[in-house]
Amino acid sequence: MDMIKPAPVQEADQAAMHTTMRAQRIQDFIFHKVTLLFALSVLLVLVGIIVSLVFGAAPAFQRFGLGFITRVEWDPVNDEFGALIAIVGTLATSLIALLIAFPISFGIALFLTEICPVWLRRPMGTAVELLAGIPSIIYGMWGLFVFAPIFADHVQPLLKDTLGHLPWIGQFFSGPATGLGILTAALILAVMIIPFISSVMRDVFEIVPAVLKESAYGLGCTKWEVVRKIVLPYTKTGVVGGVMLGLGRALGETMAVTFVIGNANELPKSLFSAGSSISSTLANEFAEAQSTLHTSSLFALALILFAITFIVLSAAKLMLAGMSRKEGVK
Repeated sequence: MDMIKPAPVQEADQAAMHTTMRAQRIQDFIFHKVTLLFALSVLLVLVGIIVSLVFGAAPAFQRFGLGFITRVEWDPVNDEFGALIAIVGTLATSLIALLIAFPISFGIALFLTEICPVWLRRPMGTAVELLAGIPSIIYGMWGLFVFAPIFADHVQPLLKDTLGHLPWIGQFFSGPATGLGILTAALILAVMIIPFISSVMRDVFEIVPAVLKESAYGLGCTKWEVVRKIVLPYTKTGVVGGVMLGLGRALGETMAVTFVIGNANELPKSLFSAGSSISSTLANEFAEAQSTLHTSSLFALALILFAITFIVLSAAKLMLAGMSRKEGVK
């Protein structure tokens, strides 16, 4: 027969329980507010960056209007500025780098997760991750002193003698073979972003449930069919995220591009031509800008780069949302 506790003991137990629950509610309240503060701090920093860029770029847009985006002139001596040269250089190098890096990164991730022997998987994965930790200035120095001379002596002449004679495409592979220019910067960027994209792809490929792949193999599917029909549909969000991470790195890369792009304030006529990107222009000129309009134009370039990155990320989100709707996912 259960013992009935005296009333004072029951009241003491209830009071202790009430105190514990009250302490837990206070802890939850504090935890909620602290994490909310952390989340809001990111938004505040983002808003602060946008506001500072807008105020800094205001004089340039007041002087040149929205035509600043399509102006080709960049003459600090006469205070004539335009963003088109830097925009073309940024987009050209980043898109070419992505076109080169994506299939290579996909192949690396696919090999490491589906084909590579178990004993070799960890060393190769570690080597790929170590490449992502190399400072960008090292890539730039390697590109300038090692890659560019080899590229000028062997690769560029070969491209001119082959692709340079093709209609339409040939104009992109014309000009002097100096080793520096848009294509060189794009190749260096591709080498830099391959570790980022391949690491993300490898991680998302590894989360695919083994039972799904084993079931497909049991039905007679080949490795490529398993990747195309099982792995990619299951991990498409992570794959797009990895690609966007690499593209964001390419768009904002500064030092490596500054070393090898040529830093010429003129529209490139071919992939061998020297050019400039938004990041390289900021790195080369921000410390030496003297006039208010020059400084404001550099702020305007930074704002344009921010807008390009925002548009790219928004397009990726919209694409993923469209893919989800087609599959009937709310």
